[in-house]
Amino acid sequence: MTIADTQAHLEALQHHLADLLREVQTVIVGQDDVLRGIVTCLLAGGHGLLEGVPGLGKTLMIRTLAAAVDLSFARIQFTPDLMPADIVGTSVLVDRPGGGRELAFQPGPIFNHIVLADEINRATPKTQSALLEAMAEGQVTAAGKTRALPEPFLVLATQNPLEMEGTYPLPEAQLDRFLFKIDVPFPGERELLAILDRTTGTRSAAARPVLDAPTLLEMRRFVRAVPVVPSVAEYVVRVLRATHPDDVRATDLVKRYVRFGGSPRGAQAVLLAARIRCVMDGRKSPSIDDVRAVAPSALRHRVILNFEGEAEGIAIDKVIAQVLTSVPADADRSRS
Repeated sequence: MTIADTQAHLEALQHHLADLLREVQTVIVGQDDVLRGIVTCLLAGGHGLLEGVPGLGKTLMIRTLAAAVDLSFARIQFTPDLMPADIVGTSVLVDRPGGGRELAFQPGPIFNHIVLADEINRATPKTQSALLEAMAEGQVTAAGKTRALPEPFLVLATQNPLEMEGTYPLPEAQLDRFLFKIDVPFPGERELLAILDRTTGTRSAAARPVLDAPTLLEMRRFVRAVPVVPSVAEYVVRVLRATHPDDVRATDLVKRYVRFGGSPRGAQAVLLAARIRCVMDGRKSPSIDDVRAVAPSALRHRVILNFEGEAEGIAIDKVIAQVLTSVPADADRSRS
């Protein structure tokens, strides 16, 4: 691909992203950082975990995004009595055209492009694990056969940080399957007024399709081809290693409060998200600032606090912020 071709692809991608965000924002008020995080997951082909109190529009945001990208959408409400077959599907008896009956597979809601796993921590671990193969491999095994899921495929899960009674916290192995953990903040006064204006009057807005699946898959291929200078990739590695308490670069907070640091998937998530962030801003290669901007969302669910950290209520974002501040961008200074 020539420089001219690269520039043309970059401008086209920016145009598509601007149209997508503008269309979603006809329905969703504010939450720009959250929207960028979800779009990053969409472009990366990675899954997202959204955490926020009820009533912030998480479900509406995801449904609107699916409509704007013209992708099929399914919402699964996770409850303690939800079974794995309710997600992946099951075999049912159907009538044959010529008489008699036979078993036929009835696909579950997982066979959609975008799947919203609402309150994912309310289902049992057995049901939660039904998502693992789908999230990791893009396929499910049901009724004795392995079935491919549609492309593109994206799981966006939500959980409520307040009501922990009767929930089943996701295990570390399943948390690691999510590219991002996105905190959904409470809206400010101006945003609340805009929400009231849009939702309590006679007007109603709905997103129209501005992007299709083939274009999205082409955009995914382009962002993965964005070049990364070695110094940026090396910085990502140093940051990841510094989240481990036994590493020489570990900060005071990491040594005292962290049980396990980020996994290699964390480094992959940081670098891929940094690529996407630079493309969103119209740049051709990610910088250290891009890495620092996306690292909290990529690592906050992968860095695990120890008992002391949990007991003292240490904010994981504070730990990651200290790591990003302490790890120098210059590899030579890091070794000195």
